[in-house]
This record gives sequence, C-alpha cells and structure tokens, in this order.
Amino acid sequence: MVLYTPSPLVPMLALVAVSGLMVGCGSGGGNSGAARASSVSPVVSSAATSSSAAVSAIKLNQLGFMPGSAKWAVVPAVAAANFKVINTATGMEVFSGSLGAATRWDAAEESVRLADFSSVKTPGDYFLRVEGVNDSYHFTIASDVYSALSAASIKAFYFNRNSAELLSAHAGVFARTLGHPDTNVLVHPSAASTARPADTVISAPKGWYDAGDYNKYIVNSGIATYSLLAAYEHFPALFNGQNLNIPESGDVIPDLLNEVLWNLEWMLDMQDPNDGGVYHKLTNKNFDGTVMPHQATSQRYVVQKTTAAALDFAAVMATASRVLAQYESQLPGLSANMLSAAESAWVWAVANPAITYQQPGDVKTGAYGDSNLADEFAWAAAELYITTKKDTYYTAMKPNETSATVPSWGDVRGLGWISLAHHRDNLTAIADKSLIASRIDGLAANLQTVWAGSAYRVTMQENDFVWGSNSVALGQAMMLVQGYRLNGKREYLDAAQAMLDYVLGRNATDMSFVTGYGDKATLHPHHRPSEADGIAEPIPGFIAGGPQPGQQDKEDCNVSYPSNIAARSYLDNYCSYASNEIAINWNAPLVYVAAAIQVLTPTPQ
Repeated sequence: MVLYTPSPLVPMLALVAVSGLMVGCGSGGGNSGAARASSVSPVVSSAATSSSAAVSAIKLNQLGFMPGSAKWAVVPAVAAANFKVINTATGMEVFSGSLGAATRWDAAEESVRLADFSSVKTPGDYFLRVEGVNDSYHFTIASDVYSALSAASIKAFYFNRNSAELLSAHAGVFARTLGHPDTNVLVHPSAASTARPADTVISAPKGWYDAGDYNKYIVNSGIATYSLLAAYEHFPALFNGQNLNIPESGDVIPDLLNEVLWNLEWMLDMQDPNDGGVYHKLTNKNFDGTVMPHQATSQRYVVQKTTAAALDFAAVMATASRVLAQYESQLPGLSANMLSAAESAWVWAVANPAITYQQPGDVKTGAYGDSNLADEFAWAAAELYITTKKDTYYTAMKPNETSATVPSWGDVRGLGWISLAHHRDNLTAIADKSLIASRIDGLAANLQTVWAGSAYRVTMQENDFVWGSNSVALGQAMMLVQGYRLNGKREYLDAAQAMLDYVLGRNATDMSFVTGYGDKATLHPHHRPSEADGIAEPIPGFIAGGPQPGQQDKEDCNVSYPSNIAARSYLDNYCSYASNEIAINWNAPLVYVAAAIQVLTPTPQ
C-alpha cells in the first residue's frame, strides 16, 4: 500500500436513491437498515436520542430477523435480571426474558450476558430494553428483512466494475466515467514467453476491481466468483426473481449471473491461448492515488503465470461451465469453451506444479502469493470431476488427504467439499459419499461447538481476527450452511444466522460493517471511488474487512485505532486499509450467506 492522506467525511444520516432502492446510510439514530426500503421518514432509535454521543450498549443485528430466525442480543454484564422487547410503534412490551449468566469473551476482553428472544416472531419493528443501559437500536422482523441487503451486496460488484461507465440510470448518484478500458495491456517481462514476448499488447477488459484499489487478481477473483456461482447453484429461485437494475437487467439470464459474466469474460482473457497458462494479475506497477477510475491512467500489465492462478481459473471455469450450461441459447458455445479452458489450465498446472508468485522488483501492487498449492489442486480437481464426471479428477483431488477448512483466498480446500456435497447424489461410483458428508459435518460440528460456548454466541475466536476477519466470519457461516443443508441440524443454521448478526452489529465494536445497512454502519471504507467521488455517503452494500490487531496501517493513519484488543481493533477511516478496506472476496460470502438465510430459515407454523 502507498501512503494516503484521508479526507474525513462528516457522519450524517442520508437516504440516497440507488437503483430504485432507498438505502439508509447513517450513524446514530435512523432507518433501521435498508431492509425497510420503502421508508422515506426514518424511525429514530431511542438509543440515539438519549445522548448525542450515546452508543447502544446492547449489541444486535441492526437490520433484524426473519420471523423464524434465532434471535440473540449481547448485553453488558449489568445487575438487571431481565430484558424486554418493545414494539416501536406502540411502545408496548411484547416479550420479557431472563438474561443469561455473565460470561467473558476473551477476543473482546469483555464480560457480557445473552438475551434470547427467538420466540418473538410477529412481523414489526422493535427494540430491546434492559435496566441500566441504553435501549438497543431498532430492528425489524419481516420475511423480506434481508432482501435489500442481498441486492446491495451483489450490486456492489457492479459498482466495482472495471472498463465500465456507470450510468445514473443504474448507479444513481454514484454514476462515474469509464476507467481502465484494458484493451492495451502489456505483457510484463515476468510473463513473457516465445509466443508473447515482453511488451506484447493484449486486450483483457471487464472484470471487477479487486478491492479498494484498481487492480485485478486471478487468485482473489477465483474464490469471489466461485462463491457467487455457488450461491446461484444452491439457491437459484431467489436470484431468478431478483432485479438489480444493472445494464443487463430484463434479459433471460438472472442478474447475479450477468454480473458474474462480467468477471468471467475478463478471466478468460487472462489465459494464454498458446499454452493454457494463466496470468496472475492485471495491474499498474504501483497503486493509484485516491482518484476516480478514469483519472488512473498508468500503463497496465499482465504479470507472471502461476500455478495458483491456473488452478483457481480451472476451478472457476469448470464451475461456470455447468452453471451456465442451461443458457446455451443465450450464450452459445460459452459453457463448452469454459470447460475446455479449465482443462487446458489444469494441464498447464500439472506440467508446472510449483510456480509460485514472485513479485517483480518494479511491481508494487498486491501479491496474493501462496507457497502451498495442494489446496488449489484439490479444489480444481473437485470442480473438474463434478462437471466432467471423469474419475481421474476425483483421484487427483486426493480426497483422503484433503481436509475441509473455512475458505479463504489462500486456502480453498473447503470450496471443493462444498461442491461435492451439493452434487453428492449425481457423482460417479468412485466418490466416497460418506467421506464427503463427514468432511462437511465435521467442520460444521466444530464451528457449532464454538458457537454454543461463546459468550457472544459467535463462531469467531481470538485467532480468527486476521486481515479481513469479517470474511472469516462469513466463511464460517458458509460452512455451517453446508452442514445444515446436509443433515438439517437446526443448530448449524442458528450458528450461521449468528455470523450474519455478527457482521450486522452483534460484535464488540457495536457496528454494522456493511455500508448503508444499520443505524451505525461503516461510513469511510478504504475504497477509492467511495472516497474520491465527493459524495459523503459510501457506496452501499460493501462489507469492510473488520477488526484485527495487526494494525499494519497505523503509521499511515493520522487517526488512532480506538483499541488494540483483537475484536475491537477496527478503525472506520479511509486511511485504514488494514481494517476498513473492501474486497470482492469479502463481499461474495456476504451474498451467499444472506441468500442462504433467506431461503433456508423455516417459516413459523
């Protein structure tokens, strides 16, 4: 990262029209999340009115819950024995319950008590009241409480489109000029070959900006693209009826898949057609300053072919091939081309099994370096096996040696198990269905055990607070969802719900980490367009990286972190790329989890 001088924004409540949705962005009292999309006059939280500087000490999901959701709040270890749920409209108590015993959460160095109000199922707007602390933020109970969040978390990818002019008809106040056409990209010396020597000009437009910067990376793009494809593959009905108001809206292809296609087309251009290898990234030599995309005009390069890039590419293309096969008439030949590209990349990776990324001396942008490639081989083999039904790929996965872990860009083993579990009834005889089930259930059971014993009733532990900790939380939720889909164990679904609650406010910072969603939501993400566009509110639907005690940016910030404690080490300031940057691989599991909770939560009878 380069050094930046952040321009502080003024926290304020505003309703901004984006894509036909009214999205609440604000701090303090306000719209109880953008889920109440039709609400023009925000409902002011009692916690915000008690004092201009007051912060709700009762921490909960600031958007709310579906009627059938498990519903929890975290309360300070006060003397009060009970809590009350109050109807916002009437001021009447609708439920009273006992607070749990005080328990310490080491990650936050805090003792808290739990309030369980899962039995409150009637749609409406509510808040919690506990003697001795401020009332909670308002929250909603409704069957569509996550609909706007789901749409915005996907549309964030549209707002991060490379090579695109964002028109006001689709982007509202966040319209911007086209930047980075990427039709005149040079082959960097590190990526040179006989067929494509250094400075060969290639074209690789489209794709998504990776994070707060303007570069594109295959490795990180891989897990993000897969997560969106998996969301559609697992919950197609939800997305088939969704209109995101993107340029492609209204055609036969669901908007989620149209958005994914924007990135898939770029990924295809990152494969060298001469040998099947895949370039690691498309980038400037240095990070851009705090400017809009069209103002960042440095020469762009494709840099080095790597084994990780080839394998991530192979896995994603194999997945995309089967997901998009049903749209053959709209996308003639694309499914077959993607599968061919996937197998070509696999052949290259097998022939070049240990080419790891080495940052050239003249390139200073993100590395996404990874020296352990066993997980990439396993993931690519699993996806190719599912799509082709070739047993050799299943064998190449080495399933008996491959464990299931919470997915991250550097550890993608879990993704292969997710796909195998989803397709377990349509695999060839070689697949060990018992092993597939045990891998998924074993990981979900371990996460559920942590959740059940947590003072905050979350799956996050102190060592999970790494760079991008919110994606760890959502990755844990994804694996719990797989456990629930496999065997219907309700505790797995409740634990997954808890992690959505976590990123939406039930955390030690008392913040919703999703821009535009919650009474006290991230306002100043490390995201160049959100900072450079001159608009006070950030683009909605992006999730911030989240707390982590490394504070690698503290020398670059002129604002101090409020805490060094793991679960509290978060700074809502543009300068904080270590805790407040956005990234496509962090938003993608938010899309998945929001969809899963909507589809899988039982309707009360």
